[in-house]
Amino acid sequence: MSTSSQAAPPLSGIRVLDLSNLGPGARCSRILADLGAAVTRVVPPVGKGGHRLELPFHSYNASRGWRKLAIDVKQERGREILLRLMAKADVVIEGFRPGVAARLGIGYEDAARANPRVVYCSISGYGQTGPAASWVGHDLNYVAMAGMLATGQRRADGAPAIPGLTVADNAGGMQAAVAILAALLRRGGGPTGSYLDVAMTDGMLYLMSLQVDEYLATDTEPVPGNSVLTGRYACYDFYPAGDGKWLSVAAIETGFFAKLCKALGCEEWIVHQFDDAKQDDIRNALRRMFVSRGRDEWVALLGPLDTCVAPVNSIAEATRDPHLTARGLFAEARHPEHGSVPQVGRIFPGCDRAERSYAVPSASGTDSEAILAEISIGNDELAALKAAGIVG
Repeated sequence: MSTSSQAAPPLSGIRVLDLSNLGPGARCSRILADLGAAVTRVVPPVGKGGHRLELPFHSYNASRGWRKLAIDVKQERGREILLRLMAKADVVIEGFRPGVAARLGIGYEDAARANPRVVYCSISGYGQTGPAASWVGHDLNYVAMAGMLATGQRRADGAPAIPGLTVADNAGGMQAAVAILAALLRRGGGPTGSYLDVAMTDGMLYLMSLQVDEYLATDTEPVPGNSVLTGRYACYDFYPAGDGKWLSVAAIETGFFAKLCKALGCEEWIVHQFDDAKQDDIRNALRRMFVSRGRDEWVALLGPLDTCVAPVNSIAEATRDPHLTARGLFAEARHPEHGSVPQVGRIFPGCDRAERSYAVPSASGTDSEAILAEISIGNDELAALKAAGIVG
């Protein structure tokens, strides 16, 4: 069944003001924009805390479906203009430290006075309340506090391994998008909006809920090597193939493990799947078999046989993976300075994946003139605002 063509995107007509610029806010806005919302990014003018380091290869940075307004909200006139825009918005997203938006006069209460129906989402590292609310941090801090690093492998010096990706940013961005969609649904055609306190660390705790719930129920921490998911059993592990590439094996269910063993000619180990005393023997047997062929040969053979085997792709290999490309998960950003730049396309169900090429503006460009014209700011006033450094 094809879902690539729709009469109108699900969020068509929804207007979003994104004051967050980076991290989870940008990811949230990308989701909303890909679902059809009209997103306006609000950034400071260059020279007033603003910058134009917007790498076109980032799909949450390249402005497919976004417009950009550069405005100095620290000046009274800038705040007045932003509140006029908030009066027309359905959603406002901000990523300041807790309390900063309110001190600037653009917090939830200010927005709600201008627009009682607004859905106002504050995204921060630790949330608006709690002992750590005022702390600064980055992704590594949030995954560390939520306990994720305790379940993975250790470096040679005993420290947790650095994840290598911004897990908390993504967790916070998706949490924010889900909360916003729920708030819009609850609001419906009614007069009342809502305030949403989204913390990246909360999102990480949700991602860790299986492990956290296990500990709360059993008082046993899921550290490396003590459970199926942390490497206790040979049926859930990585194995090198004969060409030096790696395979992931996740045959947890007994039926899947039996099929894997039969396909490899290792039937004698089926009955010992969860026998702790036999795990080294099983791993050695699987290793001996897997090094007899290249990774992709094994994937082609075992993938269709219900064995829970898949390749360990490099990033480069993932972008060329026949399954991922067939799913339409990649797109092309057409940049006026950098040319055509491949990137991750529209991922979420409900997005139109048929459009595989997007025009994105240069980092130095803004849509200020068109955006401000919508609240009746003409060319003369715009010129004065630019001259005063209020609008960029």
